[in-house]
Amino acid sequence: MILRDKIINFMKADAYKPMTFEELKDEFKINKPRQVKRFKKILKKMTRDGQIVKTRYGYYGLPERMNLQIGTIQGHPKGYAFLLPDKPGSPDVFLSPKSLNGALHNDKVLVRIHKEEMLNQKPEGEVVRIISRGMSEVVGTFDKSDRFGFVVPDDDRFFRDVFINKADANGAKNGQKVVAQITGWPDTPAKNPEGEIIKVIGNPSDPGVDIETIINKYGLSEDYPPKVKEQLEEVPNEISPKDYEGRELIQGLPTVTIDGSDAKDLDDAVSLEKLDNGNMELGVHIADVSYYVREGTPLDKEARQRGTSVYLVDRVLPMLPPKLSNNICSLNPGVERLTMSAFVELTEEGDIANYRLTPSVIKSNYRLTYEEVNELFDGSKEIEEKYPDVAWMLFEMKTISEKLRERRFDEGAIDFEFDEPVVVLDDQGKPESVEKRARGSAEKLIEEFMLLANRVVAEHHYNLDMPFIYRVHEQPDDEKVSTFREFASKFGYYLPKPEGEEIYPIEFQKVLEEAKDTREERAISTMMLRSMKQARYAAESLGHFGLSFQYYTHFTSPIRRYPDLVVHRIMREIITKKDLKEARQKKLQSKLEEIAYQSSLREQEATEAERESVDYKMAEYMEQFVGDDFPGIVSSVTSFGIFIELPNLVEGLVHVSSMTDDYYYFDEEKFALIGEQTRKTYRIGDEVKVKVVKTSKEDCQVDFELVED
Repeated sequence: MILRDKIINFMKADAYKPMTFEELKDEFKINKPRQVKRFKKILKKMTRDGQIVKTRYGYYGLPERMNLQIGTIQGHPKGYAFLLPDKPGSPDVFLSPKSLNGALHNDKVLVRIHKEEMLNQKPEGEVVRIISRGMSEVVGTFDKSDRFGFVVPDDDRFFRDVFINKADANGAKNGQKVVAQITGWPDTPAKNPEGEIIKVIGNPSDPGVDIETIINKYGLSEDYPPKVKEQLEEVPNEISPKDYEGRELIQGLPTVTIDGSDAKDLDDAVSLEKLDNGNMELGVHIADVSYYVREGTPLDKEARQRGTSVYLVDRVLPMLPPKLSNNICSLNPGVERLTMSAFVELTEEGDIANYRLTPSVIKSNYRLTYEEVNELFDGSKEIEEKYPDVAWMLFEMKTISEKLRERRFDEGAIDFEFDEPVVVLDDQGKPESVEKRARGSAEKLIEEFMLLANRVVAEHHYNLDMPFIYRVHEQPDDEKVSTFREFASKFGYYLPKPEGEEIYPIEFQKVLEEAKDTREERAISTMMLRSMKQARYAAESLGHFGLSFQYYTHFTSPIRRYPDLVVHRIMREIITKKDLKEARQKKLQSKLEEIAYQSSLREQEATEAERESVDYKMAEYMEQFVGDDFPGIVSSVTSFGIFIELPNLVEGLVHVSSMTDDYYYFDEEKFALIGEQTRKTYRIGDEVKVKVVKTSKEDCQVDFELVED
């Protein structure tokens, strides 16, 4: 056991009371000068990382034993904030503006809890120490005066403007989008951070500045560090016979990829064979990225830092450089590629009869698109004649995927069917249209096969009792479930109270099925989703509530998700070595916890960036329709107004101040805006007619007014 773990375990003991450095040194029998120096250094690092706390009187202890929590600040434009605790499952902590004590958005802090969680109220606390600053750079608009200026952050959660001396403006002009590097933090909460402008992105109206601003705001990058580029020189353009060692050679197995027409990183392929016993063997073949991206190399460090590929509205920022993601790791047709394969034997009813996991070599026969396969399923003879040797296989796959899907929902998986917008851009990056993303039988086929492979891989490694990364979705909080239960009951839907501590996903799915095709379906789905926790990565198997899986991981996208790459690496190590030594297991376990936490954060940031890029372009698209009327549906209700979704999925706000026919108040129980005199009521799912009155690309916002028929 490493010394850090020994210290933490010692402090976790019930009998432990905070000790000084001298007391801890004696307890651990550390006497030699070199050992004392190292011990002091370890305690200092653990304190800096927030693993332990040193009081002002010099006593060391664990934060949770001293009524303290460590986490990350999530700011709010109004000046207050929340602590997002590092410890999974802990509730967010409310922090008033006065209790922030100079902490800002994204800072890692230590918070003392002074008011515990109560019904419908988050715990409250106060920042007692800023462990580390979260923002080294800020993206915003330069507000210039004669002798100095300020960068007004685009992210309004960072609610302090950055002061810029005239000498540090570096040629930036008033109103330009810029990147400021923070050079000094305030010594009192009332002061502003100081900075230097290190990059001028351009004028807000210039082509491309919009998305460049988002890229800089979220700390994303299209380029790669020099060391990564150097390592790329060693990456081959094709595989060689020496790469076959230890692999199942299945180049002759009919195999296809099915992806969107614009996809370049093809990381999964599928195959199907009928066995002599009448069962079908489904093959899910995933690019073996871990063979090229070895642990600890510059490529690995960069992939870990990025965490995921980011799919912005007009471009992809790949986790791995294109030489890997679009070439040697992409399962392009007609060329041999290294893969990790999950072969799953399925009975006619869709039961798993057997499975095996193996490194392999495949040669994909065709690069199919979702559009083509959907056309085939719709009866296209042209597509059937184009791919005669695999058409039968695709029809069989469709049948199997439908059985898997039906069984999944029978076992309690929750089916949230929300449409996803796609913004179509012209050559200049201007939005031409906003459409709904297609989701036909082909998309569902691949989804089911990936879910199956992920589940098999997760359960296999759980049973091996080895360190592993899981994709988890924990049971929702009782309080949120209670709120949803009460909301659903207003519409006549019954969600039973759990007899014990657990509630089962199948109960939620039953409510969705009952509400299907009703006026209130959207309201029920939206409120149910809000009651759920967010899926995340973890180094322990906690189940996946939404999918109703006991074991689940992400194995199928190592080109674009770092946890999948780590899963492959562990699989390969176990397959090669058969067993891992205890020391390796312990080291791996501690690493995986950190990787899971960081990957979850990077995933959230990527999702925010992707959503913002789409919202920006949707607001830009709606500029041409100011003054026009549209039908819409109430998608959300708040105390300050109602959000309306148009048929093309553009969402905008009808502010309560524009609803002049009555005074409207928000009824929390009914989740509705109700007119005081007229009793006119607006709920989620109501059909309305609205006029576009204003759009703001910068705020990603569209404003509507209600129109009377």
